Amino acid sequence: MTMPVVHGLFHLAIKTGDLAATRRFWCELIGLREVARPDFGYPGAWLACPQPGGQAIIHVYAGGPALGDDGKAPKGTAAIDHVSLSCSGYHAYIARFRAAGLDWREFPVPGTSLWQLFVYDPSGVQLELTFEGATEPGPPPDTGADRIYRAGRSFFDATRYPLLTQACALAPG
Repeated sequence: MTMPVVHGLFHLAIKTGDLAATRRFWCELIGLREVARPDFGYPGAWLACPQPGGQAIIHVYAGGPALGDDGKAPKGTAAIDHVSLSCSGYHAYIARFRAAGLDWREFPVPGTSLWQLFVYDPSGVQLELTFEGATEPGPPPDTGADRIYRAGRSFFDATRYPLLTQACALAPG
């Protein structure tokens, strides 16, 4: 089995109630540029570093999963939806999640060759691991009803994390 490897931060996702102002801030003030974004079924923007081929490092949600129970997008640090890391070793990560007793979700990004795994840290921070599916051995993401990732729907269960503490304490290295 391929060893799991983190290659770097893939992107940060921000929820917003004002997509136009958020675009202007990140593009006009900060200097990012807007790039093509897959159709996830709700508004948003992918903002990239300005150099040629620059990766989209800020993903913005507006509407849909960006909205809380009150119908509004949160503000402050609650507006950060998830942290995404660029990785390899898709199935090795799944094996680690199983061994630690954690739940996860899987997702093939529409119109791309990217595969994603979603899991939560013990504090409830959602982590997205993004893989180049074309280079990953094994089957593609499981899109069954109990495994597919659905944006804006939490599956965090704090009761599962005592197992993680125990598993990490016993892990070599």
